[in-house]
Amino acid sequence: QVQLVESGGGLVQAGGSLTLSCAASKSISSPNIMGWYRQKAGKQRELVATMTNGGTTNYADSVKGRFTISRDNAKNLVYLQMDSLKPEDTAVYYCNRVEMTPWGRYEYWGQGTQVTVSS
Repeated sequence: QVQLVESGGGLVQAGGSLTLSCAASKSISSPNIMGWYRQKAGKQRELVATMTNGGTTNYADSVKGRFTISRDNAKNLVYLQMDSLKPEDTAVYYCNRVEMTPWGRYEYWGQGTQVTVSS
């Protein structure tokens, strides 16, 4: 079982920046994707950004050019640098890891961290 622990959320004014971090409790040698999702009040969870262990990234259109995902594979960390934040970025942000192992696909979620952007 893998545990994901997020940190770095908080309250920021519009136009400001925040960096989220996520630490995984175990490393893995199989192909995997780590990323960030968010859930706005009353809405479904949505993809924000993902990054494969090989470095391929995927961003939601709404955050392209403002958010940057990065990974430190040696330390089992994934980051989300969020710049030019907007009130509509307010949400609970969740860390996610998907592992494609020889025994099957496994998916893990963190507990979430609140990001609030004031106007």
